[in-house]
Amino acid sequence: MTDRSAAAVAVPDGVREMLASRIHDVPDYPKPGVMFKDITPLLADPEAFSALTDVLADICAAYGATKVVGLEARGFILAAPAAVRAGVGFVPVRKAGKLPGATLSQAYDLEYGSAEIEVHAEDLTGSDRVLVIDDVLATGGTAEASLRLIRRAGAEIAGVAMLLELGFLGGRKRLESALDGAPMESLVTV
Repeated sequence: MTDRSAAAVAVPDGVREMLASRIHDVPDYPKPGVMFKDITPLLADPEAFSALTDVLADICAAYGATKVVGLEARGFILAAPAAVRAGVGFVPVRKAGKLPGATLSQAYDLEYGSAEIEVHAEDLTGSDRVLVIDDVLATGGTAEASLRLIRRAGAEIAGVAMLLELGFLGGRKRLESALDGAPMESLVTV
């Protein structure tokens, strides 16, 4: 068994603030009463996107990850460059029916209904330590399902890294048991 205690990654001074300043609020999207957190201004800013990629690659190295999983869809945008910069493989976790060939799937409950995610069965092995990267931790349902899916594929969870955590929705609490001691890093929390 691998030692899962990973020290928190030191984020350079001002980086959290820069990232937070590039995430814009969009009121009443996608429906009235919702305050959407738009990360596209951050992605459009090469300095901010590069700083984010550096921090995520540092987390990957600190946690001893051998692969990075990105959650559909915005997680792909963050995870793929971090994996390249860290020198490890990238594995997409997709919505059901989007991957060709043999897949493993994991169903999970949403607030109003259910969903299913998949990964290629051969992309993760028992020798892999996986860092899960996504843009936003809200209620934690997708992240929790991805952790279960990764373990079912035989891989170990190195940790989870989120750009933005919506703390008021309780996603971190929901993930506690699924993390099973693996670390979780949120770069910006609101």
